[in-house]
Amino acid sequence: MQNKSKNRFRNEFSFYVMLAPFTLMFLLFLVLPIIASVALSFTSYDMVHKMDFVGFSNYFRMFVDDEVFLTTVKNTILFSFFTGPVGFLLSFVLAWFINEFKTGIRTFLSFLFYAPALVGNAYYIWQVAFSNDSYGYINSVLLSMNLITEPIAWLKNEAYVLPVIMIVQLWQSMGISFLSNISGLQNVNDELYEAGAIDGIRSRWQELWYITLPAMKHMLLFSAVMQIQSSFTVGTIAVELAGYPSVGNAADTMVAYMSDVGTVRYELGYACSVAVCLFVIMAFARWLIGKVLNGVGK
Repeated sequence: MQNKSKNRFRNEFSFYVMLAPFTLMFLLFLVLPIIASVALSFTSYDMVHKMDFVGFSNYFRMFVDDEVFLTTVKNTILFSFFTGPVGFLLSFVLAWFINEFKTGIRTFLSFLFYAPALVGNAYYIWQVAFSNDSYGYINSVLLSMNLITEPIAWLKNEAYVLPVIMIVQLWQSMGISFLSNISGLQNVNDELYEAGAIDGIRSRWQELWYITLPAMKHMLLFSAVMQIQSSFTVGTIAVELAGYPSVGNAADTMVAYMSDVGTVRYELGYACSVAVCLFVIMAFARWLIGKVLNGVGK
C-alpha cells in the first residue's frame, strides 16, 4: 500500500509542481490576509501605537454604536440585491439571445457587451451624463422634452444617487458574467438536445430548463459568484461619482467605509472587523447561490 502511494506521488509529481506557484500565491495573497484580518479585528491598531487586544469591542461598536456602518450595510445589500441577481439574469438572457446569431455577429456583439469591463474608468462617462446642471446629457434631454423645469441634482440628491450608481455598476459589471455565460452556452453538447427531442422535449423553454441550464451549471455558478462579488465590493464607482461621504451617506458602501476607516482614520483594527463582516455576508451569499443553482433542472 505504501509503495502504491509512493508510485502515485511520483506519477503526479509534475502536476504538484505546476500547481505550486498558484498555491503559493493563493496562500500568500488570499488565505493569509483573511487570517490576518480576522486576527486584527480583535485589536485596536493604528500602525503607530502598540497593538492592543480589545476582544469583541470592534464588533460591538459596529452593530450597536456605529449608525454609519449600519447604513453602509443597508446600501451594500441593496446594491447586491439589485446589481447581483438582476445583472446575472440580464447577462444570461443577453448571452442566450446572442448565442443564436452567426459567428461574426456573435463575436462583435460579445465584444460590445464586454467592452465596459475592459475600460476600467468608463464610468466617468456617466459623470457627464448625470451632471447636476443643464449641460448633463440626462438633464438636457429631459429639459428639451419639457419633462422637468429645472436640472436635477442626480448625484447630490438622496433620492436619486443610489439608483444612479446602481445603474452604472450594473452596466459595468455585466461583462464577465456575460462572457462566461456565452462561453458556457457554446460548450453545451448538441447531442443533448437531440436526446431531449427523443425524450419528449418540444419547446425552447423546456430545452433551456432541462438541458441548457443543467449542462452549464458550473459556469452559471462562476458567473453568479463573480456578479455577486462585484456587487458586494462596490466602492470606487460610488466614491468617484458621489464622493465620500455621499449626501446623507445614501450611496456609501461597506468597501468605501472600510477604506475611509483604514486609510484615512488609521483605525486598522476596526477596518478589519468591517472586512470580516463583509466576508461573512459574501460567504453566505455564495452558499445561497449554490443552493439555488443546485435546484436548476430538477
